Amino acid sequence: MSEKSPLLAAMTEDELDARHAEKMKKKKAARDKILATKTQEKGLVIVHTGKGKGKSTAAFGLVFRALGNGMKVGIVQFVKGKWETGERQALERFPGEVTITAMGDGFTWETQDRQRDIAAARQAWERAKALITDEEHQMVVLDELNIVLRYEYIPVEEVVDFLRDHKPEMKHVVITGRNARDELIEFADLVTEMEMVKHPFRSGIKAQRGIEF
Repeated sequence: MSEKSPLLAAMTEDELDARHAEKMKKKKAARDKILATKTQEKGLVIVHTGKGKGKSTAAFGLVFRALGNGMKVGIVQFVKGKWETGERQALERFPGEVTITAMGDGFTWETQDRQRDIAAARQAWERAKALITDEEHQMVVLDELNIVLRYEYIPVEEVVDFLRDHKPEMKHVVITGRNARDELIEFADLVTEMEMVKHPFRSGIKAQRGIEF
């Protein structure tokens, strides 16, 4: 625990409160000035990537936020088709508000069949394009698309060009997965990289219900 500076230590509680109030007043004024310049509104392309845990979790957090705002959401899971995940079971309780499509056959190291993976990825991408261009959904989540792009099952240029040329102006698209391609990062409006500091898997703890799935 850090110690107070001599100046702060000499102040009374009333003086500390007054100092804090003045500091927060200036901070609010500066913040309000910045916010006043932010007038543009648009549908965002959001990328969650990195080696740390939480990429899909963060995307599904956005899904629930969108649902809370009365928005309809489309989800395509590219490589988690075999997993019975908690988020999928929860979202199935919102019929008519969420469209979930699990197109993958599992992770690429499980199928060990490149042509099968390419076919599944292409089918999922066609479904994703339909959700992105329709007038029904305001947000589309492309879960683990980055893995598909990493293995070049779909050319990243095709994805970027489609989003640039065909995504409706106000539609949000969220893309998850490790190793996001540089072209996608450059194109996206918001990119977050999850950094792994510590993970229980490295201590011999297996994936657990409610945490990993």
